[in-house]
Amino acid sequence: MDSRKYAVIGGDLRNVKLAEAIRSDGNRVSLFGFKNAGFGSSLTEAEDLEAAIADSDIVIGPLPCTNENEILNAPFHDSKIHISDVFRIMKENQLFIAGRISGRILQIAQSYNIMPIDILEREEMAVLNAIPTAEGAIQIAMEELPITLNGSNVLILGYGRLGKVLANMLTGLGSEVYVATRKYPDIAWLKAYGIKPVYMDDLDKYLAGMDLIINTIPSRILDQEKLELIGKESLVIDLASKPGGVDFDKAKMIGIKVIWALSLPGKVAPVTAAGYMKQTIYNILQEMGV
Repeated sequence: MDSRKYAVIGGDLRNVKLAEAIRSDGNRVSLFGFKNAGFGSSLTEAEDLEAAIADSDIVIGPLPCTNENEILNAPFHDSKIHISDVFRIMKENQLFIAGRISGRILQIAQSYNIMPIDILEREEMAVLNAIPTAEGAIQIAMEELPITLNGSNVLILGYGRLGKVLANMLTGLGSEVYVATRKYPDIAWLKAYGIKPVYMDDLDKYLAGMDLIINTIPSRILDQEKLELIGKESLVIDLASKPGGVDFDKAKMIGIKVIWALSLPGKVAPVTAAGYMKQTIYNILQEMGV
């Protein structure tokens, strides 16, 4: 692959490791949005946004792209980075690659004739990203539960990419794994793998007997009615993106411990996650013939 100039703007430690990995392949890389980061990097941060983006072929944003719709997700920067400023500096038809790009960001990109690509909509990225997410959730469970996962009753809500990886890992640890889903093909696959399937309509019958409940569905599943069925010693881990799948206020009121664990790949395995991101970006460029 020919040498290119990349600009990595905002994000977490994954993005820094991504920038370092891309540079190690012989590319030029500029970095911006990490002034307050407590971790070091072999890359020097650009003086400003204009300097970071200047002469770049591809601009890479955070995962998720924004937390406040029009403000780039840059927790280690000393001020807000407006996505419109990024697009204003970029060249027309230039690639902007980030994760979980909202409809509003797509509209802004269109107004500046920028070509946005959501890396998390790539199947290979979504599948691989599930691995550190699942490991991170299991790490949290091991730290928070007073019992071993071996022999414990674990309910996973959802059997998408993340649900599949979680079910496989937890089964390997010796947990009694239950998976709740609405899809009949999922039920068949769960039976084939020897995992206990739960029809979502029957969820209420299983909640009380669980030591650990992990939600992967990005919609409100555990409302007050369902939370009241969960045992007070149970742990709930929500892995769903905002707004999450749990009524957090009601859970606190009832006394159910809920941990909303977002962006786990960047926290538990940034180097591995950066490797997934780099390969997916290279796949995108190869497919586009860029």
